[in-house]
Amino acid sequence: MRSDSSPARKLPNPSPSSYRPPEKEPDGRRSTPHKLKKKIKLFSVRQGMDMPFLFLVLLLVVLGLIMMFSASYPSAYAYTGNSYSYLLKQSGYAAFGVFLMIGLSYFDYRHLSRLTGIVLAIAIIALIAVLAMPSRGVRRWISLGPITIQASEIAKFAVILVMAKWSATHFKKMDTFLYGVLPPVILLAVFSFLLILEPHYSGIVIMLLLVALMMFISGVKMRYFIIAGALIAVIILGLAVTGKLSYAMTRLAGWGQALEYTTEEMWQDTYQTRNSLYAIGSGGFWGLGFGQSRQKFLYIPEVQNDFVFSVVCEELGFIGATVILCIFALLVLRGITISMRAKDKFGSLLGIGLSAQIGLQVILNIMVITDWLPNTGISLPFFSYGGSSLVTLLAQMGIVLSISRTSTINNN
Repeated sequence: MRSDSSPARKLPNPSPSSYRPPEKEPDGRRSTPHKLKKKIKLFSVRQGMDMPFLFLVLLLVVLGLIMMFSASYPSAYAYTGNSYSYLLKQSGYAAFGVFLMIGLSYFDYRHLSRLTGIVLAIAIIALIAVLAMPSRGVRRWISLGPITIQASEIAKFAVILVMAKWSATHFKKMDTFLYGVLPPVILLAVFSFLLILEPHYSGIVIMLLLVALMMFISGVKMRYFIIAGALIAVIILGLAVTGKLSYAMTRLAGWGQALEYTTEEMWQDTYQTRNSLYAIGSGGFWGLGFGQSRQKFLYIPEVQNDFVFSVVCEELGFIGATVILCIFALLVLRGITISMRAKDKFGSLLGIGLSAQIGLQVILNIMVITDWLPNTGISLPFFSYGGSSLVTLLAQMGIVLSISRTSTINNN
């Protein structure tokens, strides 16, 4: 390095053929490339967020608010005296979530790799703390004054983050048992144990699928999945025999028989699912029209939560429901595409996990409302009522948008 006292060197004069004047801005001013690189551009390829992904997220948020309100205003009026009570609360959560999403899109996602241990600790503490909360049949929410937080939402993000960090760090060893199987199994076992105490079996199912997906895309050999499937079947059988699945068995009562009930008890057990099927069937191909659902008038209990899509089918019909599912599919596909073009393995794995979580929950929710799966409390992303779920989901979409700022998706 040249010191201040050393003689200055002559710079060579550029030849006329090699000289290029600075480019001009549209207003005639000359631009400086160095300054342009430092400037954050919302619509730029390298530094701007992915606008198609952002548009799809906002579209689903708006559609979700509209359909949640249409499904919930009868029950809102019946239980609170205000038809707009659910809408006002959900709109507030949505506004905060969108603000958080945009903010996180400017946050460098690679810093999350350093925060993995902290996020994991927060998730475990939240799952333990929820056990001390008053029981409403189950213990799933932490009450902080007027705000309630569902601990499993934090846990799902923690699982994806931990798996992304571990798989990216040990990517070349993920085909071995010591690195590719044992740590994910331990992680899943810890969270599953805490979720069983709530109990929250649908959360366990989602985490199991997320961990399996992250293991698969990380290169874990197929034979380990076969062995794991057999072990899970043995564990479930053992829990059923010892009576540890009593809560889950009540959810299984009448599964697949919502329209074929033969006893008064089965009629009660399948009441919510049966009315969901009535709603879906009465919608037909074109639907009854927006706001014209009949089953939402207190026939489907808690319709604003897990069964909101049955009202979508009733009012918008097969066509409207298919369009919404296609929007979900486009969002998941765009998120995975962005993630696969990320600059590093951590970003790729993290983005794929966050995007796939939406797809998994949509599929599971549709299977529940159509009686293909037992009614286990799986919400529909962006549509089901719930503040912690919506805010957490939008925050995760902000992380995908952060990944998109360094993705090369637009360069190919």
